[in-house]
Amino acid sequence: MSLFQPIPSADNAAPGARPLADRMRPRTLEEFVGQEHLVGPGKPLRVQIERDDPGSMIFWGPPGTGKTTLAKIIAGITKAEFIEFSAVLSGIKEIKQVMADADRARQYGTRTIVFVDEIHRFNKAQQDAFLPYVEKGSIRLIGATTENPSFEIISALLSRCRVYVLKPLTEDQIVLLLRRALSDTERGLGQLHLEASDEVLQKIAAYSSGDARSAYNALEVAAALAQQSSTSMLSDEMVHEALQKRVLLYDKSGEEHYNSRCRGLHRHARRQSRARPGRRLPLPRAEIQRALHRLRRRSG
Repeated sequence: MSLFQPIPSADNAAPGARPLADRMRPRTLEEFVGQEHLVGPGKPLRVQIERDDPGSMIFWGPPGTGKTTLAKIIAGITKAEFIEFSAVLSGIKEIKQVMADADRARQYGTRTIVFVDEIHRFNKAQQDAFLPYVEKGSIRLIGATTENPSFEIISALLSRCRVYVLKPLTEDQIVLLLRRALSDTERGLGQLHLEASDEVLQKIAAYSSGDARSAYNALEVAAALAQQSSTSMLSDEMVHEALQKRVLLYDKSGEEHYNSRCRGLHRHARRQSRARPGRRLPLPRAEIQRALHRLRRRSG
């Protein structure tokens, strides 16, 4: 059996068997929330999609910001076959088989989008396997990564892709998504007739660290707790229990380690400048040394 088979649509699965985050996945650009710098009117990714530009691309951003969703929206708009790879589960044999099938399908006018989640986990040989097919247009490669592609994607492949940087969602954007999930009777929690105050949803949004998937998961757990309590109101206690502890994106050895350090330093500097206006703040020498060491290691 050929590996070049459409992945069964998750929309056909029983709603209860799918997480809320997957059920609420936007299906069109109009439903998509966030990343206005990319998909807003006249913005680069929106223009590329509307022109049906076949170029390959890399989506770089933290979890839960819409990388997979954008890839699926593009496939739907362009009427292309959507083949999804996981860099954790797929090997070079599977890659070459799918590439060969896509090459044959192209001869009959069928376009193929190959989406590779966590593409930074592919080694050099696996990434090399995509090159000839991306080069001649047999496939349109869309890779998703949480790591800096300049360091994790081979230069030959990177030079053939456009890199789009996705930002964490704002708290207001996440609250909008949660409200949508509570009211949606088809895919969301609307049939449960649950209610939640702005403060409760704001708490979920604050604790999700810009990750929509994390926020949906917390809302789904809180909704289950409300059902157990036979109440229609999501309380602060239910949300606190659903969250357990703050969900904070932190990768000790990766890019986010230094991003989080910088954010902490910025917050500290702002507090100090407000408390002592006009005073010059000393630079944190140890942090600078660690950042310089990482830069030297990367460039070495």
